[in-house]
Amino acid sequence: MIQKEEKEFEKKDLDFVEAEFINIKQSTIRAVEGGHIELQQVGALSIDAEKIEVTQGASVLLRGNDVRLNQSLSAVTVGDDVSIDFSLSPVSVSRESTKVNRSAIGFLAAKDVTSENTSAFLVVANKIEGNITTLIDWRSAIALGGILGGLWGFLSLLKRR
Repeated sequence: MIQKEEKEFEKKDLDFVEAEFINIKQSTIRAVEGGHIELQQVGALSIDAEKIEVTQGASVLLRGNDVRLNQSLSAVTVGDDVSIDFSLSPVSVSRESTKVNRSAIGFLAAKDVTSENTSAFLVVANKIEGNITTLIDWRSAIALGGILGGLWGFLSLLKRR
């Protein structure tokens, strides 16, 4: 159970931190869990919270209800409402909305996407507003999947002989 407490760390190597309010600056951490987490210049393996704000940080797995990335890198970003500004996220999944501003995204899935000058490999969304450049749209993804599936089947037939 998360205790109603506030923890602050600066310039430390941490293993696991759990609290209601967490503020970490210029540190590395393995896992963070809490209600409201603010990270500045932090490298983290796993972050899980209700509200997450990361500025100039890097993380492998970021999971929360309200997620804000600013000038950061996150390998996998999952949340209800996600905001990505001047950042890189190879995989971003959101239940509700994603706001992306001048960032690079690999795979983006959300109900609503609002974008400004963003590049993405593949976007799956119900509604998209703004300027987003995608490498593959849904038609191209289906065609690419059909071609790769056909090649896989053909090569498996040749392998049996």
